[in-house]
Amino acid sequence: MSEGRPDAPHVAIDYFNRAHPLHWIKEPVVGCARRRMYDRFVALVGPTVETRILDVGATPDLEISYNNFLERLHPYPAAITACSIEDCSNLERAFPGLSFRRIEGDMLPAADREFDVAVSFAVLEHVGSWERQREFLSEMARVAHRFLLYAPYRYFPIEVHTFSPFLHWLPAPWYRAVWRRIGLGFWAEEANLNLMGLRQLRPLLPAHGHAQVRLLRTFGWPSNIEVYWRRERDSGA
Repeated sequence: MSEGRPDAPHVAIDYFNRAHPLHWIKEPVVGCARRRMYDRFVALVGPTVETRILDVGATPDLEISYNNFLERLHPYPAAITACSIEDCSNLERAFPGLSFRRIEGDMLPAADREFDVAVSFAVLEHVGSWERQREFLSEMARVAHRFLLYAPYRYFPIEVHTFSPFLHWLPAPWYRAVWRRIGLGFWAEEANLNLMGLRQLRPLLPAHGHAQVRLLRTFGWPSNIEVYWRRERDSGA
């Protein structure tokens, strides 16, 4: 997940809400979930030393243990290219062999099908409107033969950015209004947080391929949406 907005690239925004008093509980829970995401990545993609990976939405933060977990866990850092709207060039020093590219504008910094697989973890909910999310998914499909993406599932009982329970199950205009009234105005803006369920996500997926969609569970509750997309000619892989 990346911090910062494209119109203010030098201003860090705490998408992790690390100052919240409950973040100490969130960190191990999210860390465990992301370890399972990496295991799914290995099972689905079967990466080798030659598998070219684009990690879309890296963060320069190395203090929180669940951040940049792909880079922490993957044994072939030279196979990873990380990209972000923020300057994450420090990752090149932290993970020797990794390369970093800055996202400028609406397009990902990669040529068509340059990578074997693109991955994105907890970024889609931060890109804005449904149309912006559709464009983001289209870019993921453009730059790689397949992509693996995770996003928070709207109907998990706790909204993990605000730590508020159940309010986000209300219609979006309602819970956004409540969040504004209780001091969560940043998260109430669609440009900063746009939660989704399966019904909202499926129509946004690129049509020129095959998408496998499932839910990852935490404490028995569906907590994250997993999308594994492959272009048509790769769909049998």
